[in-house]
Amino acid sequence: MLAKATFAALLSVMTLPALAAQCDITVEGNDAMQFNTKEIVVDKTCTEFTINLKHTGQLPKAAMGHNVVITKEADKQGAATDGMAAGLDNDYVKPDDARVIAYTPVIGGGESTSVKFDVSKLAAGENYAFFCSFPGHWAVMTGTLKLSS
Repeated sequence: MLAKATFAALLSVMTLPALAAQCDITVEGNDAMQFNTKEIVVDKTCTEFTINLKHTGQLPKAAMGHNVVITKEADKQGAATDGMAAGLDNDYVKPDDARVIAYTPVIGGGESTSVKFDVSKLAAGENYAFFCSFPGHWAVMTGTLKLSS
């Protein structure tokens, strides 16, 4: 009887990590202006979520830089357009842009970076986008971000 109880307790402890929410993702961008994913799902049980960006290409950030910017879908085009005018020194994100929920710095080939943001900034049922705000990239390097239900 004790052996069965011990086994059951051990089994339940061993499965706990599998039940934990995944509160991060790695997104890769390449020299062909492509992300390796079109959707990011943020688990609603996470308090913070981290996006790790890895540039798998070889070109420098001045020529083929990438970042990840998160906005509401409706704000994507405006934030991207204003970001282009902000320039590389501002990571192609308008300073203090209230439409931007989070963003990574712009990186070049072989580099990595990340951004962590508060999940409470996301609302269930809202449509969000992630995109690269490097000039000319946001129309093709884009995807959806949503809060799990």
